[in-house]
Amino acid sequence: MNLKTIINNLESFAPLANAEDFDNVGLLVGNPDSEVSGILVTLDTLEKTVDEAIAKNCNLIVSFHPIIFSGLKKITGKNYVERVVLKAIRHDIAIYAIHTALDNLPQGVSKGMCDALGLENRKILIPKKGAIKKLTTYIPKDAFEMVRNALFKAGAGNIGNYEECSFSLEGEGTFKGNEASNPVVGSKGELHTEPEKQLHITFEARLESKVLSALFSTHPYEEVAYEITTLDNANQNIGMGMLGDLPEALEAMAFLNRAKQVFHAEGIRHSALPEKPVKRVAVLGGSGSFAIEAAKAAGADAYITADLKYHQFYQAENQLLLVDIGHYESEQYTKNIMADFLTKKFTNFAVVLSEENTNPIKYL
Repeated sequence: MNLKTIINNLESFAPLANAEDFDNVGLLVGNPDSEVSGILVTLDTLEKTVDEAIAKNCNLIVSFHPIIFSGLKKITGKNYVERVVLKAIRHDIAIYAIHTALDNLPQGVSKGMCDALGLENRKILIPKKGAIKKLTTYIPKDAFEMVRNALFKAGAGNIGNYEECSFSLEGEGTFKGNEASNPVVGSKGELHTEPEKQLHITFEARLESKVLSALFSTHPYEEVAYEITTLDNANQNIGMGMLGDLPEALEAMAFLNRAKQVFHAEGIRHSALPEKPVKRVAVLGGSGSFAIEAAKAAGADAYITADLKYHQFYQAENQLLLVDIGHYESEQYTKNIMADFLTKKFTNFAVVLSEENTNPIKYL
């Protein structure tokens, strides 16, 4: 199977436009036109991961974390990142990273944590901003419905729980084509006035190229006037972390014991135990200190994440229970999510779940 086909399917599942700006996602190593013999799915790509891919005849590694995060000026093998890249290239193994493109999906890393805890009534903790755009364009009245329907078909007009949303105004457009023009209506060199409708329509940022393609392919004018702006509306369907309710409230210590059990955590760090029981829980896989205030604002009784620093535990302020289960432990379910998607998408193709535990932290 062609690598490009697999990439297209991965990016339809977890669009790279949904990833955070700081991230490095997508194809990191490899030729998109190459043929794939098998896929190894892993949380991290280390040298032993590449060795496992070689042993299992997999020449594509789909990894949650990107092995290349910042720019590489030299690749000499002086550190573990460079050694992984060199070994992958030497054995013609491609590496694809999904990271925050998956983090921001409701079926991503936070879903795995919610499933483990059995949380109900789930919603996004921090809806993503800058992910909704608006197209404004001007269409001759006779072609208005055709163009708008094409934009709807391309995915425009969806916002929150609503579909086919748009706004229009009627007016008159004027134009005069020069000698090189080929006007659909009117004549070269003559000012023409045409009844038009102004269309405003929203769309997810990840759909921009698809929406513009639909606009240009159906709009009758030789030159299409349009503008795109980014809205302040947050996309309630994607974003970091999730919030949900336990089926039954638990006392704080009982909740910590449950978290330790379901996440297979060898050690848990937490803030002072609150007197009230835990019912509403916020979760965010990986380094989630930035979401403490969001968890408090959402009324969470507990917030499970990783990589909290000493002073950040003070931010609990007796309002919620902060729980640090460890980075690996909070993201351990992501490789299963990726493997399940690929297995269902490519039913007659080898998709292998890595058996390697890549957690770099050990406990005494």
